[in-house]
Amino acid sequence: MNDTARGPVAGIAAALDIANLDTDQIMPKQFLRGIDKAGLDRGLLWDLRFDGDGRPRPDFVLNRPAWTGTRVLVAGPNFGCGSSREHAVWGLQQYGIEAVVAPGFGEIFYSNALNNGLLVAAVSPEDGLALLNEANADEPLHIEVDAVSMTVRTPTRSVPFTLSERHRRMVLDGLDLIGASLAYRDRIEAFAATHHATHPWVKDVARRTRQRLGRT
Repeated sequence: MNDTARGPVAGIAAALDIANLDTDQIMPKQFLRGIDKAGLDRGLLWDLRFDGDGRPRPDFVLNRPAWTGTRVLVAGPNFGCGSSREHAVWGLQQYGIEAVVAPGFGEIFYSNALNNGLLVAAVSPEDGLALLNEANADEPLHIEVDAVSMTVRTPTRSVPFTLSERHRRMVLDGLDLIGASLAYRDRIEAFAATHHATHPWVKDVARRTRQRLGRT
């Protein structure tokens, strides 16, 4: 697949000028009771979006009518730190967020995001602050996050972001970790054949163990 397989994420950006916004805040625990992924968009950033009586906070950016349909979050440093709560990524995607731009991410959140197709663009602290200032205005900011050119573009600036080549290919080709591994299937099978030829005692260990125990 070529580099134009997935175009830039383009649309309205909302500024979340909060450092160390953790996964418990992105997706509070009370929304983890379901046995599937449904309905997580309702719980996204609940305590920021709603007051103690469940009423929308009118000043919160995602509740403002002009930011309806936000596709990109421009966030503070260390976004998604804390627990390994994958629901945080699912909730962002169900809400319509396709990319998050920040000067750094929580390690597990970062992996979860890319494994689920959420583009996470890590920019320098200086560029992150400039983008936050630009997004934190009275009018919505239109932004593009492009994994082909590895840039974040606004009407006034273009800044680079980092992404490993392995993660970049996953984004562009629409692959999760299993899909990315299967791209190397021929090489994996060739390695296994060579390894089993020289170490035959490690092949089919589970099957031979079940046979020895009289189990099918």
